[in-house]
Amino acid sequence: MFGNFIFFIVALLIYSTYQPPETPQLAVWSSLLLFLGLTCGYALITRWNFRKIEKLKPTTPLPRLDHRFSSVLTQSSILALVFFGIDIYALNLPAFTSALPLMRRLPTLEGLLFMAIFIGHLIILWCLAYQTHHRVLSKEMSRREFVNSHLVFNLPVLLPWLLLSGIFDLIHLLPLPGLQQMLDTRNGQIAFFLFFLFFVALTAPALIQRFWGCRPLEPGVQRDRIEALCLKSGLKYADIVYWPIFGGRMITAGVMGLVSRFRYLLVTRALLNYLTPDELEAVIAHEIGHVKRRHLLYYLLFFGGFMLVSLLGLNLVFYTQLHSDAMYRFIAFIGRDQVNATSLIYSVSLIILIIIYFRFIFGYFMRNFERQADTYVYAVFPTARPLIRTLEKIALSSGQDPQRPNWHHFSIAQRIGFLERCEANREWVVHHDRKIRRSIILFFLGLLMAAGLNYHIDYVNTDPEMSREHLERIITREIASKPEDANLRRFLGDISYEMGKWEDAMAAYEATIALAPQNVHALNNLAWLYATCEDQQQRQPRRALSLARRAVKQMEAPHILDTLAEAYFVNGHWQEALAAARNALALARDNRDYYQGQVDRFETYAALHQPNE
Repeated sequence: MFGNFIFFIVALLIYSTYQPPETPQLAVWSSLLLFLGLTCGYALITRWNFRKIEKLKPTTPLPRLDHRFSSVLTQSSILALVFFGIDIYALNLPAFTSALPLMRRLPTLEGLLFMAIFIGHLIILWCLAYQTHHRVLSKEMSRREFVNSHLVFNLPVLLPWLLLSGIFDLIHLLPLPGLQQMLDTRNGQIAFFLFFLFFVALTAPALIQRFWGCRPLEPGVQRDRIEALCLKSGLKYADIVYWPIFGGRMITAGVMGLVSRFRYLLVTRALLNYLTPDELEAVIAHEIGHVKRRHLLYYLLFFGGFMLVSLLGLNLVFYTQLHSDAMYRFIAFIGRDQVNATSLIYSVSLIILIIIYFRFIFGYFMRNFERQADTYVYAVFPTARPLIRTLEKIALSSGQDPQRPNWHHFSIAQRIGFLERCEANREWVVHHDRKIRRSIILFFLGLLMAAGLNYHIDYVNTDPEMSREHLERIITREIASKPEDANLRRFLGDISYEMGKWEDAMAAYEATIALAPQNVHALNNLAWLYATCEDQQQRQPRRALSLARRAVKQMEAPHILDTLAEAYFVNGHWQEALAAARNALALARDNRDYYQGQVDRFETYAALHQPNE
């Protein structure tokens, strides 16, 4: 189930890195119909995969059935991500919702809408999985319990994003210009994110245990034994609570919380019902070991380390994009908007980084931390035999293959085998602790190296003129082989504009419009150039107004309305300029200070001049 955390993180990434194209390739109703068709297709594929398990011979061993079921569940979750990515990048669904005024003012609402779409795919999966789960594995659980357990267990992963995004929305709605300016910088965003991550890590367990519906374990012999063991180990906590995961039918326990005020020990009813007193104490000792070995703190540091690793990865992608002919050929080949194509490249790169980092690096530490928590039993008891018996009971009751590992746990057989070796020779415990210390040192040395590489290749410190000249050569060469490609002409116009080559930029944009008269990017940029060019001899106010009006007909976006306002202004239409600027401000989600400044500027001129007749 921990794998679903990664799926939710990737889904958030797919949505958050998407940049809407200038003009969606499909109409809104076409996109909606295709979305419904794709969702039905996902349901049919998922049902077909589970039916294959139901058709296995009745004599198929239970561990094999459990393994097949888990594999199909994982594969279908990955397929849900694929379909969600198609909804975002191929159907461009956010391009339609972002045009709604409420979504522009409160982006978190839009994010919740698209997370609900992804969760909807998972609910389809869980509903279809239940039938196979019930028929083949014979688990006593209703469909509602099965789906709700998956949903309730996984939804807290969205809580940090929801709080962070909601706070950002609130800050931009309130009159807090200083804080808003700080959050518009990368360093400000990093500082705020780190502070928020630390705050959530401290306080989130209190919210999560309430969300899960946990309630305190009543006084009695079992609570007394757990409290006595915690006292013996020097562990402080807020409460010991029932964990209703899957109706409490799983033999498992957990601990969450960095500080004692917000630390909770979680136990299921099955754990309390099926384990002997010494087995129960062994499991609680395992959870205490996570706290005593500071695993929860290391997990927080690993999440923070991912931010540094992801910055390095994105800087490498950016550097490659600047200096690789192949990257620009790829963008031109797929024929998409440059911003949209770049966001797709970044999104795919981040997904690969997440898989590598969490599946292999984070997973390595999780597996070995679990093993270290197992060996903590020796810190409070002379033997690990009760824990070994517990692991054997878990394998028998769950029906899972004891030999099957996963990315965050060694297999039950491996855990038992290691504890058996420790029973024979306690040096294995010392050896494993030493292995973890060395691994942690290597990890943080790797982070230091990543920080150094970030410093050297950070795109802020690269030579922008050299990069632009390199891109100009690439695009010019591509145009020679594809003279009818409007996108390449537009790219050349963008580069020439950034280099201050006004005549070249105008020529490139004019060529783009000749090939693609509805290209809103070229229309808008050329209108801006003709209205505001630093070389006043290059200005063409009437042509600017004509182009700006054509651009607005294609798409009413803040930056395009701002261009229209400038075009009206240079033609002496003060009232029209003010009206366009106000419309731009009303639509603006970001950079509202600039648009407000434009409104103030045009109000001054409108007050001093009579409107044209």
